[in-house]
Parts: sequence; C-alpha cells; structure tokens
Amino acid sequence: MGPLNGVTIIEMAGIGPGPFCAMLLGDMGADVIRIDRIGGSDLGVPMRKSTDFVARNRRSIALDLKQPQAIEIALNLIERADGLIEGFRPGVMERLGLGPDICLKRNNRLVYGRMTGFGQEGPLSQAAGHDINYIALTGALASIGERGRKPVPPLNLIGDYGGGSLYLAIGILAGILRARATGEGDVVDAAMVDGAASLMTIFYSLKASGRWDDERGNNILDGGAPWYDTYETRDGLYLAVGAIEGKFFQELARRIGLDQEDVQRQHEREHWPALRAKMIAIFKTRTRAEWCALLEGTDACVTPVLTLEEAAHHPHISARNTFRRTEGHARPAAAPRFRSAAAGANRVAPEHSQADAILKSCGLAADEIHCLRKAKIVA
Repeated sequence: MGPLNGVTIIEMAGIGPGPFCAMLLGDMGADVIRIDRIGGSDLGVPMRKSTDFVARNRRSIALDLKQPQAIEIALNLIERADGLIEGFRPGVMERLGLGPDICLKRNNRLVYGRMTGFGQEGPLSQAAGHDINYIALTGALASIGERGRKPVPPLNLIGDYGGGSLYLAIGILAGILRARATGEGDVVDAAMVDGAASLMTIFYSLKASGRWDDERGNNILDGGAPWYDTYETRDGLYLAVGAIEGKFFQELARRIGLDQEDVQRQHEREHWPALRAKMIAIFKTRTRAEWCALLEGTDACVTPVLTLEEAAHHPHISARNTFRRTEGHARPAAAPRFRSAAAGANRVAPEHSQADAILKSCGLAADEIHCLRKAKIVA
C-alpha cells in the first residue's frame, strides 16, 4: 500500500522532473492520475509503455483542454485531490483556466506544485531551457569536469531530478502536512535553479572557508585529489576510488603498495601529481576483476565503475533487489524503502487510458462518458 496510501495527486502530463516526481509519489503509494492532452505538445521521444519506467504507478485520462467541458472534468478531479503537479512555463495553466487561484477556490486544501527551470518570476522566467542551462547558472556545471578541460554535463541528474523532482516532492509533501493540520492549501514554486543551488550548499560553504576554488579538477571532490578519482585497469575498464579519510587512504595504500610517505602527504597538494602518477601505474597492472577481488568490500573505498548493463548484475545490487525486471529489461525499483510497507508498488505503465474508471469516480454516468468520447472531449 505504501505510506502515501490515501493521497491523491493530479499530474499534468509533461517531461523530465514533473513525471519523475509523480513516479516517486506513486511508488510510495499515492494515487496519481495523469491528465494527458489530446493532440497536445511534444512530450519527448515516444516509447513502449512496458519500457517507460518513469510512467509507472499512475492512471491516466486524455482530455482536450481547449474545450470548457474538459476543463470542468479536470477541476472535478482537482477538487478531490491532495496535490497537483504541473511543469509548464509560467502563465500556461492560468490561460487554460487551471491556475492556482481557480484550483484553490475549488479545493482550498490543494497543494499546487509548479515545476519550472527558472522559476515563476525573474528575467528568465519565460525563457526556454533544460537541465544544462539551469545548473550552468548555479555554479554546479562549472565545477564538474577535468582540470584544464571544458565543463562536463552530469547527465540531467542535478537540475531535472535532484534540484527539480526531489525538491518538488518534498515541497508537496510538506504542503500536504500543513494542509492536513490547518485546512489551508499552498502553492509550491519549485525552480530547478533554486534546487540545484541548494544542492551546492556544501561547496559554497567550502569556498567561503577557503577550501574550494573555481578551477575544475583542483579540489577534493571533483577529481583533483588522487584518492578521489577513477582509474583505468589493465583490461581498459575503470575503478572508482573514494578513500578520503586518513584511515581509509591508509588501508588503500597498504593494499595496493603505496609507501608511508604517500600516506603522510595525503593532503599535500604539491604531492598530488606524483601520487596520481604512481596510482595510475599501479592500477594498470591488474584487471578490474582482479582489483575488485582484492579491494571491494574493504575500507579502501574502491568499487568498479559499472555500465547500465552491468549494474543490475552486481552481487550487492542484486541481493538488495535494487532493480526489477520487465520483459527482460532492468528497471530501478522504488526507493526509499519502508519497514512498515512492501518494497514499493511497481505497477508498469498501463497500455491504455483508465478514463472510464476515473470519470465514474467523478460521478459521471456511462451515457455521459459516451457523449464525452463522441465529442472528442475525452480520448
């Protein structure tokens, strides 16, 4: 059932962080109803429902939101909901007749979650953008990459999902707690620039204390330190080394054959180039599997760098059932886990709309639903 059993979320169909936020809430037991737009905007690369892992754990209904009757159906659903997720540019929902003022008037306990890149106001609020643009404005992108080379996009994990989905999810949940205590809903302005900046708090703290500089690959957590980096092995594969603390680096040094001077000079930046050269040469003497047999599971803080194909087969990941299988494909399971509930719902994305059941829950009779379909107000 999940800890969010009894919570209803309306999701306005979109791409990126909005659907991922809805997936997280659905994984934890919320009843998520996605409103698709008939003939609506491009929502990304089409894929089969069985492999659209982010679309799991929700029901859907497709409405022609250009028609007043469709808007009324949407408002009917919103009246019964605890939260709403929308990811359009500022003003789009208002023009549709589904802005926060109208929705909160119909349901004053509603938590209205707004997901944007640049926020609801500000000079760039109406500009187009994607993850790479949002994290570029926060200092995150400039901090990632090798020394002397250009910044490297960290997939779209920081802006879309870390700074977007997760902050929207916690904002909606906090709003629902407040609404249940006070009877008053709220509007959550979840801007990816704000979330990404928040994720960078520790690095701004390190910079303020003189322990971080703006040159990429020159700091302890950006690959600048030789004991926090990746290394190629004899077979052309890679290991991740994260021996930050002295006792962990000492364990690493003992196991791979570094000397005591290397241990004593761990944090001396002038010694880093020589230490890195030594570690590069050492790790190329064995295959990844040989190094894993020696180092993995010890306090040396070394793990293999796995591909998407390899990850699900790793013994630890497999033992925890971190991935599930759908038609032979690995898909990440629900996270986090709760002792009081099953390991999270894992219903795959349904092949067909659940419009009839959703409309019946709003009190519509079968003949009314037939008329809505005939008029193409409902797909």
